[in-house]
Amino acid sequence: MTSERKIRANRANARASTGPKTARGRSRSARNALRHALSLSVYSDPGLSEDSGAFAREIVGADANSEIREIARRIAEAQIDLHRARRARHQLLSEALGDPNYESAVMQRKKLAAVIRCARSFGPLTPMPDDVVAFLNSKPEGPHKFAAILADKTRQLRALDRYERRALSRRNRAIQVLDAARVLQALSAEQKPQRKIASTQFFAC
Repeated sequence: MTSERKIRANRANARASTGPKTARGRSRSARNALRHALSLSVYSDPGLSEDSGAFAREIVGADANSEIREIARRIAEAQIDLHRARRARHQLLSEALGDPNYESAVMQRKKLAAVIRCARSFGPLTPMPDDVVAFLNSKPEGPHKFAAILADKTRQLRALDRYERRALSRRNRAIQVLDAARVLQALSAEQKPQRKIASTQFFAC
């Protein structure tokens, strides 16, 4: 039978293992999760891999040769990565805007500093002045909240911008390669050139 002491120890360990407690720790954890999720290949996720294959077939058709299918696969993978970066940005901002208790790390540090100053000036048991209490209870709203979120999430937003630019560049290069491969394929087959349909018809930036 598990002893009472062991039970208390397990509960204490569980409380200590629930993740970062501070705003800075939670922010770092979110950045790590974001970085690792977007750095994973599309083909490490069965659902995304299936979507990529279906999209590649939509681009070039089921009867394309292996070379064309491989290029289409690269286009599809880059397009999905592009959507992942944009979806992550939307989620990041939506969650912060939808949090009624959102507080930037900078403002949390300012409020903590105000509490410490009051404690040092008036003693820890003395009620804080009304203006300090109002400051501690204040929450950003409207444009001020959005500006605070943008400032607080700058590093994450910059990282997402880099992911998006890289995915967009990979996609566009692959589209150019696909168009060139189709021209070469038509010439090698000595077929009469038909009106070229640009691969970019599938995409809208």
